[in-house]
Amino acid sequence: MPSVKEKMTEIIHSQPDDSSFEEILRELLFERMIERGLNDSQAGRVISNEDMKTRIHSWQK
Repeated sequence: MPSVKEKMTEIIHSQPDDSSFEEILRELLFERMIERGLNDSQAGRVISNEDMKTRIHSWQK
């Protein structure tokens, strides 16, 4: 498994040469969100689709 530094370097190198700081940072954060979501899923920290619909509906009030 690659280290955090190696993974970040891989993501940065995969970006086009003319990428802005913000674009690169966005990609790094996106990768982190995916990683956290997968870890939550593997640990059983999930909710049903129905519960999510209820939460989203409550936000729209």
